[in-house]
Amino acid sequence: MNKTINAAVYETHGNPRDMLRVESRAWPKPAAGEAVVKMRAAPINPADLNQIEGKYPVRAELPATPGFEGAGVVAEVGANVTNVAVGDLVILPHNIGTWRDAVAMKADELVVVPKGIEPVHAAMLKINPMTAWRLLHDYVDLKKGDWLIQNAANSAAGRAVIQIAHDLGYKSVNVVRRGELTDELRAEGGDVVLVDGENLRDEVKAATTGAPIRLGLNAVGGDSALRLANCLAPGSTLVTFGAMGLQPLKIPNGLLIFKDLRFRGIWINKWYDNATKQERMEAFEPLFEMAKRGLLKTKIEKAYPLGEAKAAVAHAAQSKRSGKIIFQF
Repeated sequence: MNKTINAAVYETHGNPRDMLRVESRAWPKPAAGEAVVKMRAAPINPADLNQIEGKYPVRAELPATPGFEGAGVVAEVGANVTNVAVGDLVILPHNIGTWRDAVAMKADELVVVPKGIEPVHAAMLKINPMTAWRLLHDYVDLKKGDWLIQNAANSAAGRAVIQIAHDLGYKSVNVVRRGELTDELRAEGGDVVLVDGENLRDEVKAATTGAPIRLGLNAVGGDSALRLANCLAPGSTLVTFGAMGLQPLKIPNGLLIFKDLRFRGIWINKWYDNATKQERMEAFEPLFEMAKRGLLKTKIEKAYPLGEAKAAVAHAAQSKRSGKIIFQF
């Protein structure tokens, strides 16, 4: 086995491309209760770039290795480890820094992935599909045939919402900025796909024949979020989980007074921190089951080796990509 590993590191906050470097370190050794995980895949998520920039609510102690998400194979276990075995494919927790060849960590924080799911897909189940699952279960009690609406529907989280909602029998209105995405999102299970604009409310009404929409999912903010809120039925809930537009929500008083809308938010890292181990495992089970059936495969635009970290983060920062940028080890 290699006696050294490579790890991506940043020492100060700033533009990820300028801040990131790859350094060599000793191969990790497991203490009692720990396992060494050899990484297989780790995506570059917006939150990773934000953290390097210093714009994320959680700041790692510097110097730090980024990467909130990833999957790898257990290479070695320390004493008293019973929940994982050498050879298991596992999903890592969000506070470990996944952009490295291998890492030693507490074994009881690892989630074992069942057979039949490829490492590259397992590496991306924890943030976007889990966020989508929580969005569809924790805010409004949806029944089969009920409608929801979301913006940024072509994002990784948006696509997970489409697939999970379709699988559970919910109907989705999916709002995008580019019309060329329509056929693709419909093929993934989106019932209605519309291009965002001033007439959104009327177009939604026509497409859903006026059915009440009780759940809105906002990952953009600004005017886009307001247009979603205007499409919701009285007493409905708008859940914000992203701010791609970098603009605040401005809610007219009338939407609160006359429609009694509820505005909520979710940060999946917080959900993980507050969930028991049992709750985390129970939440992964339906996602694993869907992944085994070929759902929840996050689209990948390009895979980079860790040695090309600077090029990878520069690529990930570009808009209008067709999928995720990932590290493959």
